[in-house]
Amino acid sequence: MKPLLLHGHERAITQIKYNREGDLLFSSSKDNKPNVWYSLNGERLGTFNGHQGAVWCIDVDWTTTRFLSGAGDNTLKIWDCETGKPIGNITTNSSVRACNFSYSANMAAYATDKAMGHQCEIFIIDVRNADDSIGQADPILRIPVNGSRVSSLLWGALDETLLTGHENGEITIWDLKTGKKLQTTKEHDNIINDMQMSKDCTMFITASKDHTAKLFDSENLMLLKTYKTERPVNSAAVSPILEHVVLGGGQDAMDVTTTSARVGKFDSRFFHLVFEEEFGRVKGHFGPINSVAFHPDGKSYSSGGEDGYVRIHTFDSSYFEYGFDY
Repeated sequence: MKPLLLHGHERAITQIKYNREGDLLFSSSKDNKPNVWYSLNGERLGTFNGHQGAVWCIDVDWTTTRFLSGAGDNTLKIWDCETGKPIGNITTNSSVRACNFSYSANMAAYATDKAMGHQCEIFIIDVRNADDSIGQADPILRIPVNGSRVSSLLWGALDETLLTGHENGEITIWDLKTGKKLQTTKEHDNIINDMQMSKDCTMFITASKDHTAKLFDSENLMLLKTYKTERPVNSAAVSPILEHVVLGGGQDAMDVTTTSARVGKFDSRFFHLVFEEEFGRVKGHFGPINSVAFHPDGKSYSSGGEDGYVRIHTFDSSYFEYGFDY
């Protein structure tokens, strides 16, 4: 399993995401330019130039025509995937920490930071005919978040609900018709760094700084499974074809000692979805892993790390033949 190393970023990777077909891999980092790569050979297709600060979150729509990025320069930008030109620019009061297209890609949601005297807010915007005027247009819905700030978000079923993960470990379902909370659960003790849906969107996995990743039912927030590690989990993803989850993490950049790469602190760790047992690790990064993603066909996965590299790993045949004894 020799990985492809994608080195186009000068600073730490913040998020990576495949498009629906999986032929393209998008990556964002603390430098100001999100990149897009061919996932097959690791060739860089291009960059999206225009942000003035660290890009915290990215998303690509269902048809790979639009690309969304939220950054520390207090803007959310919508780009044309084909040309890399910005289509629209929305100025916010504070950093954009999470952004997501709805499944239909008619709408997008984004959440801003609790900073500079502004409270954390969730915005729902119409992106069907996005152009220069989108910055002046009013959002469809604006939800102020009184408690802990939103650190990750996902769209629920049929674009009718929104799932948010918070800094204090809470997960909330919002009803988008009324803008009210439907349900809240607190299973994590620390910030939820990442949330990713399973392929059929019936479940989602959360990754938290409390050293666990957890699997929830996306309808009623029932806790289904817990995957325990010894260090903060920054990202987790569910395999689209097998009952596997991959976790990426490591200590925060400020707590890292120089030796930890050799001890295996920065491995991607594979757990069985049902039995919660770890069955494999993949080494490689020289710093914490900040984002992991499975290819939509389940035959490879990628990880982006604090070292600024994105690594694409294609699974060997032994991975697919591996049977779990029970």
